[in-house]
Amino acid sequence: MTDAIRALPREHLAAALFTLFAIYLAGIVPSVEIAWVSAVLLLTVFLFAFEVVSVDVAAISVMVLLGLSSLVAPWIGLEQGLVAPERLFDGFASNAVISIIAVMIVGAGLDRTGIMSWVAGLIMRLGGATETRIIPLVSGTVGVISSFMQNVGAAALFIPVVGRIAARTRLPISRLLMPMGFCAILGGTITMVGSSPLILLNDLILQANDALPADSAPLRTFALFDVAPIGIALLITGILYFVIAGRLVLPRGGSGETELHEAATTRAYLAETYQLDGCAVHELRVPADSPLVGTSVDDMERTWTVRVVALDKGDGLRVGADGVNRALGIAADTRLALIGTAPAMDAFVAANRLERSAELDHFAEVVSESRAGIAELVVPPGSALVGKSARDLWLRKTYGLSLLAIHRGGSIINYTTGGVRNTPFAAGDALVVHTTWADLARLERDRNFVVVTTEYPHEALRPHKVPVALALFVLTLGLILFTDLRLSVALLTGAVGMVLTGVLSIEEAYAAVSWKTVFLLASLIPLGLAVEQSGTAAWIADQALGALGAVPVWVVQAVLAILATAFTLVMSNVGATVLLVPLAVNMALGVGADPALFALTVAIATSNSFLIPTHQVNALVMGPGGYRVADFLRAGGIMTVLFLVVSLTMLNLVFTHHP
Repeated sequence: MTDAIRALPREHLAAALFTLFAIYLAGIVPSVEIAWVSAVLLLTVFLFAFEVVSVDVAAISVMVLLGLSSLVAPWIGLEQGLVAPERLFDGFASNAVISIIAVMIVGAGLDRTGIMSWVAGLIMRLGGATETRIIPLVSGTVGVISSFMQNVGAAALFIPVVGRIAARTRLPISRLLMPMGFCAILGGTITMVGSSPLILLNDLILQANDALPADSAPLRTFALFDVAPIGIALLITGILYFVIAGRLVLPRGGSGETELHEAATTRAYLAETYQLDGCAVHELRVPADSPLVGTSVDDMERTWTVRVVALDKGDGLRVGADGVNRALGIAADTRLALIGTAPAMDAFVAANRLERSAELDHFAEVVSESRAGIAELVVPPGSALVGKSARDLWLRKTYGLSLLAIHRGGSIINYTTGGVRNTPFAAGDALVVHTTWADLARLERDRNFVVVTTEYPHEALRPHKVPVALALFVLTLGLILFTDLRLSVALLTGAVGMVLTGVLSIEEAYAAVSWKTVFLLASLIPLGLAVEQSGTAAWIADQALGALGAVPVWVVQAVLAILATAFTLVMSNVGATVLLVPLAVNMALGVGADPALFALTVAIATSNSFLIPTHQVNALVMGPGGYRVADFLRAGGIMTVLFLVVSLTMLNLVFTHHP
């Protein structure tokens, strides 16, 4: 018998235990309605904890189940459904859901203009090469950004940035990604739009007001920056924790570091196929006494086996089509980004008395793997290129392509052996080039080429839209801070503005929204309504307070925070917030505490998700960082305790109790 039980899948065992517990509750709860709501509640926790289906599907299923309760009410002992049919879909029109949609679109608009890339470049210039300087800069920046956009989005934006920093500084990426991810979560507690639970909180408070006893004062809602002191304290705590204890709790290396750059695999393949081993981009400066002064790019490339991919003569960066051409002269103090092998570059630097940077600095952003790289194209039959050479076509000036090699019928012509620029193209030639991804994306629509490389960033940045995007962001912030507009209307103003001004197309705006998050949140709101209006939350609160006995208010608040932390480890933070805020309000009323403060405690504590990689941000960094669950347990265990201590202390320092 024992062996048979052990052989059962854990989901089946858990389902049996949850069912038995639901039957037990049905025998002790004061009403049939509370019994059914408790059963639905247990079903939700089971579906979230064991991921029988994805969390959004689970939430939608629960919403449908609540709707069907109206149909079967007479047969299950109810006078009416658990949620009124006309209120079942209130979540889709809620202030919280519309706000989250708008935040995602505004964040995507800021990213599309290249503002985020500029911030990344600044970090790389200021951070140096030491872990103790880079962690505060990267983690602090991500934390601040995630206070105004979804923390998953902020973390996703910075994963390639951290990858470049790790490559340039030779620091293991596993020692940078986890601090960045943790601080993205912590930064979401700085404003009321930084995380889904905080966006949702005010709606839940208003919902709770409808169910308050007649003699109770309505609960207050929270303004945008009301939680800033708590969030800033948590973010600083997280940064200091990793600066002081990072060498002890962070893993030494990550097996997933190469996963950050799909382009790396492409580059290795092309290097092997086209005999371009050791090919890399180098940054050089031309001093006044260099023999290169007064020559042209064409003269230099005829003499030396190097290729120019970008340059700056003091009048701005030139890169890609219409930026670099062979007729450009080289003057004193010109900065060059050249591609070539190490031996060729050493000989070139020595002969021309050039100054070589140890790493990319001036050109770090424009030739980064997110903006440019090596690609492969094929010349199709009927192409206008057939019979013409790269020099005839002014290939770099016209198309933004620096030609490195040609593969034709088993033979290879590359720039290290010479002649590649003067060889007329033939149909079927495979070309290896260095190009910006923006130029490569344009060539996908050019019938003269067939673009073979597909693993590259296709999104074209719109730097000319930076002033517009920033103005819309400031406008949105102003509407939130200085007007009485609902949060959703203020944020939608910025989101719609991004589309109307061309910062984003409407298709890009739709793509920026995580519809999984939207359906998860909107579908759980009716469950929170059922828990509150059926009296289930009040009954659970009474039972919890009875079990605790006569304890100080802060102990009840701490237990609530620990409960929220435990819930958010096994289910979504949105789900934990929806389930626990009604409970928190009732527990506060039972001990004479401030219900709004207890509700805020839950919304803050549901961000305390560091022990295991169940939070979306932790799941996002786990693969690229090569982390194991044990790594999260080691680093996240201490962070979880620090979070509880700092958040509870700051909550009670910043907000006073109102019985």
